[in-house]
Amino acid sequence: MFMIRELMTSPVYSLRETDTLQSARALMEQKRIRHVPITTGDNAFSGLITNRDVLANTISHLAEIDKDTQDEIDAGIPLKEIMRTDVRTVSPDDTVKEAAFILYRNKYGCLPVVENGKLVGIVTEADFLQLTVQLLEAMDQAAKE
Repeated sequence: MFMIRELMTSPVYSLRETDTLQSARALMEQKRIRHVPITTGDNAFSGLITNRDVLANTISHLAEIDKDTQDEIDAGIPLKEIMRTDVRTVSPDDTVKEAAFILYRNKYGCLPVVENGKLVGIVTEADFLQLTVQLLEAMDQAAKE
C-alpha cells in the first residue's frame, strides 16, 4: 500500500499566523506555489491560505492603486484574519488512495499533512499528476518488455 509519507512534499513552505498577506503573496510568487499552510509558533497546524484567498483579499487593480500602496495595505493584514481554518488534513500514515478520494470528492487543491497536531508536509494536485505520469510511464515500459 502506497502511503502519504511516500508522496508528500516535506519540508513544506509555511507561514505563521502573525505573518501578513504581503508575506503570503511574496512566498507564493517566489516559490511558484498556490497553497501555504499556516502554523503557530510551535509548528502546530492552524490553517491554510491559497492563491484564491490572496486574490480575494487584494484590492482590485481597477482601483488604480500602485504596487507600493498595495504592499503597504497587505503588510497590515495578518494571515490569522483571512486564513481558512476548516481545512481537511491527512496523516502521513493515510493511504494515497484515501487522499486522492478526498481531493477528488471535495475538489480540493491540496491536503496539509499533520502528525500529532504538527505540520509535517503537504500533498497537492501536482503531486498526484506527477504520480500518474510515473505510473503511465511504468505501464508503457512494461508493455514494451
